Amino acid sequence: MEKFDIHILGCGSALPTTRHQATSQVINIREKLFMIDCGEGTQVQLRRSRLRFNRLNHIFISHLHGDHCFGLIGLISTFGMLERTADLHIHCHPDLEKLMAPQLDFFCKGMTYQVFFHPFNPGEQTVIYDDRSVSVETIPLRHRMPTCGFLFKEKPTPNHIIREMIDFYQIPICMINRIKNGEDYVTNDGTVIPNSRLTIPSDPPRMYAYCSDTCYLPRIVPQIQGVDLLFHEATFANTEAVRAKQTFHSTAAQAALIAREAQVKKLLIGHFSARYEDESILLKEASEIFPHTMLAEENLKISL
Repeated sequence: MEKFDIHILGCGSALPTTRHQATSQVINIREKLFMIDCGEGTQVQLRRSRLRFNRLNHIFISHLHGDHCFGLIGLISTFGMLERTADLHIHCHPDLEKLMAPQLDFFCKGMTYQVFFHPFNPGEQTVIYDDRSVSVETIPLRHRMPTCGFLFKEKPTPNHIIREMIDFYQIPICMINRIKNGEDYVTNDGTVIPNSRLTIPSDPPRMYAYCSDTCYLPRIVPQIQGVDLLFHEATFANTEAVRAKQTFHSTAAQAALIAREAQVKKLLIGHFSARYEDESILLKEASEIFPHTMLAEENLKISL
């Protein structure tokens, strides 16, 4: 099975603490790295993850609160000091380029690579990235400013050809990829060998949904239906439900309700408020509604 890993670099909320880093994640899909959000200190966490910097070419920013983007200029500058040559692509709200242009001009002159901004409307569900391995689409969310999540959808892979069948039917190399992609094989005497005899189905495509920051928003359920892993913010416990509503955040129980309604396979909660010294209360509240719940933590890696 091809690699599809989620690396948690930071899972805290806006107020810095010694327990959690600001929000950032890296998704490794078939050895291509994609970063989601880039809070302060992200580049240090990226070092700790032992991921290869040169495979990170795309960064997706959910919204323009500082705990989700203050680490960008430092990361970009460090890439320059490492004499990076590959272009870096940042997918974001249009205002981010305006905010960063003077910083790039002042701090990052003479870099060995280029930074390209790809603006999108966070209020629209649309595909903002697509290649042979994966597509990424926005999940419109509701927060105090324009915000979206991201849905990573793996592309299907060809069927697996059965090695013994290659030898048995003397299948030429030039036919193997065509058979993997669904063709039958016709022998020299005209016998049709059905594809189902020659191959076994590939693993089903995997999906990962990232939803932070947002209030309780049931309308996202159809878009994330059945994903392999849902990351959903759980800033507060039920005792702070009023505060959650005021700040357009979610409780752990609300995150679990979304996971249950969407019939996801696993729920990962994060973006924890600094008020909690122990997030087990959040895990307990979510697990009572959706048992397949995990707590995010720094340097956690989840393989789908």
